Amino acid sequence: MVDDNEIKAVVSPFAVREGEIKTFDGKDGYVSMNQIIHKINIGHINDLHFKILELVNEFEFITSRQLFQMLLWKKIEIASQDKLNNKLDQLIKSKILTRYYFKGEDGKGIYRIYCLEKMGKYLLNSRGIECKWQPTDNTKPVEMIKKRLAGNQTIIAYLRKVAAFDSYTVKPAITAKQTGKTFKATGGSVKLTKNNKSIEFLFEVVRREVDWEKKLVDKMRLYNDFYDNYIPGDSGFSSMPQLILICEDEKHMAETFKTIVMNKVEISKIKLYFSTDLRQNEETLDKTLVEFKLEDGKYKMVNVEVKLLGI
Repeated sequence: MVDDNEIKAVVSPFAVREGEIKTFDGKDGYVSMNQIIHKINIGHINDLHFKILELVNEFEFITSRQLFQMLLWKKIEIASQDKLNNKLDQLIKSKILTRYYFKGEDGKGIYRIYCLEKMGKYLLNSRGIECKWQPTDNTKPVEMIKKRLAGNQTIIAYLRKVAAFDSYTVKPAITAKQTGKTFKATGGSVKLTKNNKSIEFLFEVVRREVDWEKKLVDKMRLYNDFYDNYIPGDSGFSSMPQLILICEDEKHMAETFKTIVMNKVEISKIKLYFSTDLRQNEETLDKTLVEFKLEDGKYKMVNVEVKLLGI
């Protein structure tokens, strides 16, 4: 597998492209549970397949590269990316998982996205593993899936590259007290611990989808409600979490910040940090965050060095 810092992409694979559609790449037809049970009994579907299923269930949508990185981090033995792809093909042929790719004017996407099928939910439930998957989950639009994939990449970068990494949550639920709404940080969260002191980072993934500026403003109002009324323990956070907006590219960070300022939805209780998909590919994350500072009447993008994010 190519290391992150060797990837030469200049545009994030998780950026939204105009006219892109999600295309089914799974298996048609019918597979019975009796056929699947037979495959389990003769060892064609084994514990490794179930570990893969658990990860797909946890992340909802995930690429094979992200799956491979998570298996390695969990110290689950898998010889290579090719071996993993073979296991995924077996799960797809049995309609336990399904697969999609993105198709646009410039052709097919370079990666496939994996998610559960009904049989996968039944198998996880049979082992006492909570699975809230519903068939309608697989109908989610391109931009929602790409937010999840960008969030996955960010979480995986932190757990692999930050020495202070403690734990992660894929879909942290946050309550805005005044409006009474519960919402989720689209990119997940991580907890970092050093010298018995912890801090949590919330990742909000921003994509250039239709009406993205309005959607961002609405989401920032919810975050403002949460932060303005925060007391220790709210939404499971023992201390006020740091919000980081994950954007598509460098220009998008500036566009996102401008949208926040122009609509007066800055958060007064914290500094707002920004990053991009491709910055997560750096060898170390200690210089991947950005803030906007007012200098001589103009806002300037400034790289922030955070030693806690070092290796």
